[in-house]
Amino acid sequence: MSVLVTGAAGFIGYHTSLRLLARGDTVVGVDDLNDYYDPTLKRARLAQLTAHPGFSFAHADIADRAAMAAVAARHPEVTGYINLAAQAGVRHSLTAPHDYTRANVEGLLVMLELARHNPKCRHFVYASSSSVYGANTKLPFSVDDRVDQPISLYAATKRAGELMSHSYSHLYRIPTTGLRFFTVYGPWGRPDMAAYLFAKAILAGEPIRVFNNGDMRRDFTYIDDIVSGVLGVLDNPPGDDGKAPPYHLYNIGNNNSESLMDFIGLIEQCLGRKADYQFEPMQPGDVKETYADISAIQTKVGFAPTTPISVGIPRFIDWFKQYHGV
Repeated sequence: MSVLVTGAAGFIGYHTSLRLLARGDTVVGVDDLNDYYDPTLKRARLAQLTAHPGFSFAHADIADRAAMAAVAARHPEVTGYINLAAQAGVRHSLTAPHDYTRANVEGLLVMLELARHNPKCRHFVYASSSSVYGANTKLPFSVDDRVDQPISLYAATKRAGELMSHSYSHLYRIPTTGLRFFTVYGPWGRPDMAAYLFAKAILAGEPIRVFNNGDMRRDFTYIDDIVSGVLGVLDNPPGDDGKAPPYHLYNIGNNNSESLMDFIGLIEQCLGRKADYQFEPMQPGDVKETYADISAIQTKVGFAPTTPISVGIPRFIDWFKQYHGV
């Protein structure tokens, strides 16, 4: 199978591309290597991918129609799409809103158009987010819950992407699956993610910012489990009965809501240092707790996360130390 992976130099895109290559698929990786965070990390991931003969890379912005049309023309062999390119981060959306509509709305539309005009397309898989649940208080979050009251622009763009994808699946019968990711962490993670921020600050002897005075819980999901779910979904496109759109939407999480303070405690333990806590109120657009109901993806593709934070955090810290030469 030949798979076009957008955001290939990103955290989830890098790991997904590696797993696809390891099982013998060819990968066309697309990334614009922007400076939302240090591109050095993106280039380090990319260097590992380009060492594989089955990997080819296109330096392009998915919202650039001409550039992506050129990528499609160079790679008519593509039969699957995994659209992971996005502008991430709830807090950043408060200060750079146009970045989100460009990447998460316009960029997704460009990718859907590529899939629409590719008669070989077997499946279009795209990333959504648990942020679409907004301030929902019913736990665990179910894909059947209402998600029409987003509390951040980031969440609104991700929900817009779900609706756009559903409409394309309905209109053009594109087999399409959306994945609502829940707090992914692990080696090669983004510097704006909690585990990375905490580890960096603790080692530097700087205070860590802990929002809502530490009274927060997250469904922390290890990257290897996420990738297993993504590939399991890719290999099981929705069927088309000629009636309902060939469309699925899943939560993909660890199915276990963990205390933020326990998460930090594991990082302290692995680093052998205590954190200097700077407790702060809840930030705009943030939520107190996330918890994924994963029964649908378990039933459909056999997704079964196996990595608790007691295993995942030590793995992340080992990588963090090695990468930074600690």
